[in-house]
Amino acid sequence: MNSPFSGLYRAASAFSRSSRLLRNTPRSSPIPDSVCAKCRRQQIRFNSGRQLADDPQWVSPIDQPAQIVRVGKRHGPGLIILALIPVTAFILGTWQVQRLDWKTKLIAKLEDRLVRPPLPLPPKIDPDVISEFDYRRVYAKGHFRHDQEMLIGPRMHEGEEGFMVITPLERGQGESTVLVNRGWISRKLQDQKDRPLGVPKGEVVVEGLLREPMKKNMFTPENKPEEGKFYFPDVNQMAELTGSQPVLIEETMGGSS
Repeated sequence: MNSPFSGLYRAASAFSRSSRLLRNTPRSSPIPDSVCAKCRRQQIRFNSGRQLADDPQWVSPIDQPAQIVRVGKRHGPGLIILALIPVTAFILGTWQVQRLDWKTKLIAKLEDRLVRPPLPLPPKIDPDVISEFDYRRVYAKGHFRHDQEMLIGPRMHEGEEGFMVITPLERGQGESTVLVNRGWISRKLQDQKDRPLGVPKGEVVVEGLLREPMKKNMFTPENKPEEGKFYFPDVNQMAELTGSQPVLIEETMGGSS
């Protein structure tokens, strides 16, 4: 008859046999030659049944003194670009605000000058103060020197090639000669004989805007006055060529006797 403790006795016997088997099994295993010396020593200690804590020279990482580790000593380009984005946005925003303020003031100044009645052009003009009267409406009387006419171009207008006509205006006794930008003409009207209405004779009254000399960009070729070729309205050069003052009037109404 089976005792109630027979099952427990069999389990204890099986556990005892397993323990004897494990004790008889060698714990060491061959260590490959590729393992470093430190790892080999640790493996030998493990195979011999000793622990790292049994070595009096072993120090736990927990007992090591704390060290400050610096990371990111050199910032990469990505971090620098990210830092530059808000700075660049701020600079552009400030520039846009300043440019808007400049444009607003310029438009207000030009509108104020354009609504004022035209002034008679003084007999002699100081070229240094023309910038203060830019876009100021003026009028002058005199005779056009069509023999000294200069064609600036070519200039495109509504898809057609042509020229800008600049003619000296010779004023009365004791008054200086000035340059007048009379507007654009087509290339087919380059010859004065083909535009008789555009070559007024006698005394004329010219009304227009006093303009500050324009600046030439780097893509515009140099003028060749000795060949009668002008690519840019160089006021000083044209004034010296025609014996005029370096004063340019952009005609809005004129040519009337």
